[in-house]
Amino acid sequence: MEENTRRICKRCLLRDLAEEDQKDLSKYLAAIKEPDRAPEKQYEERLLVCRECDLLTEATCLACGCYVEIRAYAKAARCPKKKW
Repeated sequence: MEENTRRICKRCLLRDLAEEDQKDLSKYLAAIKEPDRAPEKQYEERLLVCRECDLLTEATCLACGCYVEIRAYAKAARCPKKKW
């Protein structure tokens, strides 16, 4: 594999990627007000479903273009493919 070739992570979330991505994720999640956040257990269950989905690539949902961690954190959010 060439040095410049970057592998695409099909099942990665932002928290699995570079430290800079993790900082950005923390900022976005903190911006969601407490009453609008999914409970931690529900959030983690949603992410488990997303990790198994064929439409997850580099932390992004290919069905809607969102970062799955941000969508899963919002209480009122729904999976565009109705998986959760």
